[in-house]
Amino acid sequence: MDSITQAALGATVAGAIAGKRCTPKVLLVGAALGTLPDLDVILDYGDAVSNTIKHRGFTHSLLLLPPFALLISWLYCYFRPDCFWHFKRVSFLTISVLVTHTLLDAMTTYGTQLLWPIEGYFEVRNIFIIDPLYTVPLLIAIVAAMLPKINGGRWCQLAVFLSTLYLGWGYLAQQNIGQRVEDNLALQNLPNQNVIVMPTPFNTVLWRVLVLEEDKYWEGLASLLDADKRIDFVSRPLGDWPLEDKPQTLQGLKAFSHNYLNYREENGTLIVSDLRLGMANNLSFQFAYAEKDEEGQWQLLDAPLRYPSERGLQHISTLWQRLKGDQSISANLR
Repeated sequence: MDSITQAALGATVAGAIAGKRCTPKVLLVGAALGTLPDLDVILDYGDAVSNTIKHRGFTHSLLLLPPFALLISWLYCYFRPDCFWHFKRVSFLTISVLVTHTLLDAMTTYGTQLLWPIEGYFEVRNIFIIDPLYTVPLLIAIVAAMLPKINGGRWCQLAVFLSTLYLGWGYLAQQNIGQRVEDNLALQNLPNQNVIVMPTPFNTVLWRVLVLEEDKYWEGLASLLDADKRIDFVSRPLGDWPLEDKPQTLQGLKAFSHNYLNYREENGTLIVSDLRLGMANNLSFQFAYAEKDEEGQWQLLDAPLRYPSERGLQHISTLWQRLKGDQSISANLR
């Protein structure tokens, strides 16, 4: 999730655990702990692909976070022996904030290495990486908890409960769309072995569907508000890797994306894109791997580079109309 949401979640989790002892200082500490796992973005792994696929790695591991939290808690209690918070409660708060951070990240489509150093990316895909309906209740609780004569702990407990309910709603909505997708694939005689259902930006009502086949993929949009339950799928070529050499970063990108990759040539550049993140022709993670020389032969770049994508809010109004069930404009979003 985005940094604001993670800080807000950390603050409210800390406030919920503090209860009647919830103070602005507790909220601040919770917010700081909530952003701590994402500090891995400052690390440079050598190239654009590695920086992408190794994010949410060791700093998000459920095998490392608890012992790290215990170390932080021990240091805090060691240097603050006069604090009324004892080690057991400090460690419970610290572990809770760090673990909820990584579990929330695992709800998005990006993927989280929950068991690092064991290989594997985990994602539920029931919430978009930025979703105001999830974040706003957390922010309201933080503001309320800062006010005098307010039981901030109660507000934080309510916000954590509501945000968790929203995650549950997202999962149920995803399953609803998933059943509809399954029915449509059967009716339209399309493959159903490699299918993923993901929320579109900022909501859990309109969902994007990807269906992977051997040499092409199918893409569709489905809203919970659609009157017509038919999903119009658009077919696009997957392309293929044209070189004999396959760099290690390509293998890593395949694992990260679960092989939902598209290969295409653009202006003499070989571009590899993660199909899961973004919208159709406006994908978020695209990488330049090779360029053609004067003889038209592919030459690998020394290191893959991030290829610019048109990331913006230009499709928001169209997205909103499609969310409300207007299926006639689906083509404008794909």
